[in-house]
Amino acid sequence: MSVPDPYRILLGMLKDRYGHRWSIRRTEHLWIATATDPDADHAPTIIEPDIDAFIDAVENPPARAGRPSLLSASWVTAEYERLGEGAYISRPPST
Repeated sequence: MSVPDPYRILLGMLKDRYGHRWSIRRTEHLWIATATDPDADHAPTIIEPDIDAFIDAVENPPARAGRPSLLSASWVTAEYERLGEGAYISRPPST
């Protein structure tokens, strides 16, 4: 799906401003931000159809509703190396 130019420009501006804390994308009808820190104490994902509500939520994210991701558990970080968002590689066992 191709995003219209005005949305693409705004998306680039949002990524420049908030990219250190959020991974931001746009669908045809929704603005979506995912926290880059899996241990953040606020909501890990924000989804809004309205750009003003989206920016307000990104700047003042609501509290986390559940526990942090199980991928943040010490066992996972000891056994796997994070390559990127949702991508992990197994570390060879220490001998």
